[in-house]
Amino acid sequence: MTRPVFVALDTPDLAKARALAERVRHHVGGLKLGLEFFCANGRAGVQEMAQVGLPIFLDLKLHDIPNTVAKAVQALAPLNPAILTIHAAGGRAMMEDAKAAAPSGTKVVAVTMLTSLDEQDLRAGGIAGSAHDQVVRLAALAREAGLDGIVCSGAEVAAAKSAWPDGLFVVPGVRLPSGATGDQKRVVTPRKALDDGASILVVGRPITGAADPDQAARDIGATL
Repeated sequence: MTRPVFVALDTPDLAKARALAERVRHHVGGLKLGLEFFCANGRAGVQEMAQVGLPIFLDLKLHDIPNTVAKAVQALAPLNPAILTIHAAGGRAMMEDAKAAAPSGTKVVAVTMLTSLDEQDLRAGGIAGSAHDQVVRLAALAREAGLDGIVCSGAEVAAAKSAWPDGLFVVPGVRLPSGATGDQKRVVTPRKALDDGASILVVGRPITGAADPDQAARDIGATL
């Protein structure tokens, strides 16, 4: 993964996703396919996107009882995704079983706290403490479970990297200083995220919503 930027193709339209991927393929390191894409296109859609020739980040955020998640990971194994997400909130046993079920070449990473949430949202859900504390707690649990890394915002990646030097850190909610934040509450610039320890940057609308996605990908790459 020589280029750290993975473009988030959050669309149910397979043709649109494929066209966007072809436009930016020389300036990004991989393709992130999430629930919206997967629910519309399934495994066949992922296989078609893999033909673009870039690593696939399958962002399904699996969260269920351990056996169910393990069986889901096994069902996804033929796709050989480079990265697969589960929810750290599912607990240690679930994370252990997910990792055990994954293909050897797939990095399993745990989502700690969605970047659309902030501390007010935590409190509303009955979770005390700061967003930083919550991410650090869940990162430690993911490490103990044998996962490859976590998904966290740029605000927490430095602390997570310090505690887990060899972890894989995926940072979504990445925006250029002049960009709109949309529904993201905890955002960071690409350069800042990398400097603080990010391994992979997930960028969606700043690229896919641009008038010229290829140029937008180039512009982001130029800041790294």
